Amino acid sequence: VGEGMIDMFGRMPGPGKWAVWVVLVGQFSAGAVSMAALALASGTFIHALLPVDQVVIGWAVTLFCVSVAWSGRFDTLKYITSFLVLIMVVGVIYVAWKVMPGLSQVLAGLFGFSIPEVPGWAVESGAASPNAWAEMLPVLGWAAGGFASQAWYSYWVLESGFGMAGAGGFGRPADESALRTMTVETAQKLKGWCRVVYTDASVALLVGTLVTGCFLIAGEGVLGAARLAPKGAEVALELSQLFGTFWGRTGAVLFLLAGTAAMISTNLCQFAGWPRIMADCLRILFPARAITSNSRLVFRFFMVVFFLSNMVLINTFGFQPVMLVKLGAILDGILLSPLQAVLVAVALYRVMPGMLSDSARKLLRPNPVILAGLIVSAVVFGYFAVVKIPTLF
Repeated sequence: VGEGMIDMFGRMPGPGKWAVWVVLVGQFSAGAVSMAALALASGTFIHALLPVDQVVIGWAVTLFCVSVAWSGRFDTLKYITSFLVLIMVVGVIYVAWKVMPGLSQVLAGLFGFSIPEVPGWAVESGAASPNAWAEMLPVLGWAAGGFASQAWYSYWVLESGFGMAGAGGFGRPADESALRTMTVETAQKLKGWCRVVYTDASVALLVGTLVTGCFLIAGEGVLGAARLAPKGAEVALELSQLFGTFWGRTGAVLFLLAGTAAMISTNLCQFAGWPRIMADCLRILFPARAITSNSRLVFRFFMVVFFLSNMVLINTFGFQPVMLVKLGAILDGILLSPLQAVLVAVALYRVMPGMLSDSARKLLRPNPVILAGLIVSAVVFGYFAVVKIPTLF
């Protein structure tokens, strides 16, 4: 409808923009932890290639990501990192294919609805928890994409000028008068664009599930067979054996380069995305304050805040990147995902219809399949958040 996801959450029924307050607190915590986790992970990968302290590298990566996100110039770096990440994805799919345990075991893992026990050797090494859910919840959180990535997608739509975004850009609510007077012709164009979004989201889900599954299979077939559970400062070197087992030292170095690109590019997205969420939250919660009217200024303020939080967390957890990655995945991927599913459902089926003209409302009515998916997501991730997360403590 021409505004970001956080603006739509500000329209939720109930007192005092309650949904935006929840997002502000929850996403600030998730953002601080996740950014530090990715910076540290980048440090471990680069440290495996160069003899430089990984904490220092983590600081350097954070400074680099802030400078690029501050300038907004991503194009050249985007192509380089995308190429390296593609190499990693293709390589991991190949490795997974080579060590595939058999179709029956894969299907049993997908549809068996049982979590295997953590191997005793992994627990004894101190790399894994005896609680299987402590290992599975972060994987599920990353595989789901997380709360933040869904909000960031709406920013990408706005910046690209798609749908009702008009001139593009974040930090502005929808033009409600244009929505109330929307013509049938405009609604038909939007309906066609919505099909593109559905296809894009479906492909992203399938690719993400495939790649995550291949990493799990490759990890079991290579690292599990070697009784290696990545932990601490050596995590990158241990992970590089996924390629090194098949292509020797060259493969291991290639994996480290691709892993570095993946970590840095993801951290760049985080520094471009999470400060935008924070800026939107403050603009909606405090509309009368002059400073919140300048979303770009607030965006950069939070970029500095997250930079400082990175410094603190990197210095504190410099040798525990895996722990921070797991915590970040749970905070962003599990904890707020069920709430997000409910809020999106309310937005699509209650809030948005009231903003549209009568003719547009009929044409742009969401497919029932979307509602079913949101309900399943809310129930499944709600179960993880309410029942399984408490067992970790």
